[in-house]
Amino acid sequence: MKSLKENFQKAHIVIIGSGIIGKFNALELSELGFKVTIIDPTELQNSSYAALGLLMGNIYQKRRGRSWNLRKQSIELWPQWITFLQKFNSALNIEKPLIQLTTNEEKFKKLEKFIYENNDQNLRILERDSIFIKNINKAFQTKNIKGIISFKDGRINPFSLLQTLDKYLKHKKINFSKEEIIKIRKSNNQWISTTRNNENIQSDMVILCNSLKAIDLIDNLSHNITLKPVLGQAMEIVVNDGEVDLLSLPKQFNINGKNIIPKSKNNLIIGSTDEYSTKPEENTFEKLTNFLDKKPNWLMKGKISKKWYGIRSRPDGEPSPIMKNLEDGLIICTGFYKNGILLAPACSKWVANEIKNYFS
Repeated sequence: MKSLKENFQKAHIVIIGSGIIGKFNALELSELGFKVTIIDPTELQNSSYAALGLLMGNIYQKRRGRSWNLRKQSIELWPQWITFLQKFNSALNIEKPLIQLTTNEEKFKKLEKFIYENNDQNLRILERDSIFIKNINKAFQTKNIKGIISFKDGRINPFSLLQTLDKYLKHKKINFSKEEIIKIRKSNNQWISTTRNNENIQSDMVILCNSLKAIDLIDNLSHNITLKPVLGQAMEIVVNDGEVDLLSLPKQFNINGKNIIPKSKNNLIIGSTDEYSTKPEENTFEKLTNFLDKKPNWLMKGKISKKWYGIRSRPDGEPSPIMKNLEDGLIICTGFYKNGILLAPACSKWVANEIKNYFS
């Protein structure tokens, strides 16, 4: 009888989609010995390149159900994966802590209740006089910001993570195709992925990680999956004003739904995911900087040095993400909304277990 490892080494798995989820699945499966091919015609335009890399795990307020279980598992797995990936990029790390702030008293009361009910030593309430908020209040010229801090959550630089994964995949000689798959079908226990150029790629399994386009490749009458487009957008602002030193602020924080990441003394990134749309509006600066009643002068005078966006997908009518065994040898793993980086370890672990069971 053949060993499982022999089965794994002989099996060929096609992953359609090369974002964080696709690449993380390739990483986990190649470590198990599978032959993996990643297929994606638009690698540099996928939504992972619009991610800010914030890991909102422990700070998540609904501490039950599938979503919390996935977050909890990823929170535990990420430090192990960082240690593993540091062999390919010693600078890769999780910047901690993560701060969530609001000027809304009702929202603050909910955050306060969440902290008291969970009694988690990694979470703490931040009153307006907290030392963690002092420099934020000073920089943004406000007095009514309050919130919570999570010492277990933080941020992974998404560009650094993608580059590190690419380095690993190159080291493992993972096959990569820039063809576009327009159809998949099963024939004699093999999956046939057909490209736009009418080339057929044969594999034992197919994993769909290609966001909105995943549903174009499946029989919707059988599987009834609907995904909505969600626009994630961000901009980098240059501030030429001596009255503020952005490096005096925490490394990453959120005010009223907008994520803020100071990069240097004069540069910061602001981003959010909050539109069911596929195209950013013209007034990106106003939209992303309107998170307080009044903007400080330095922010009003700031100039956009760079802006970018990406289309994420969110399931319609069911929880995010979609992780399902659609039929023998076909898995869908998409619809992560804004939690792709956070949930990548738990997702790839689930996929790996499904595939191991399939070949057992």
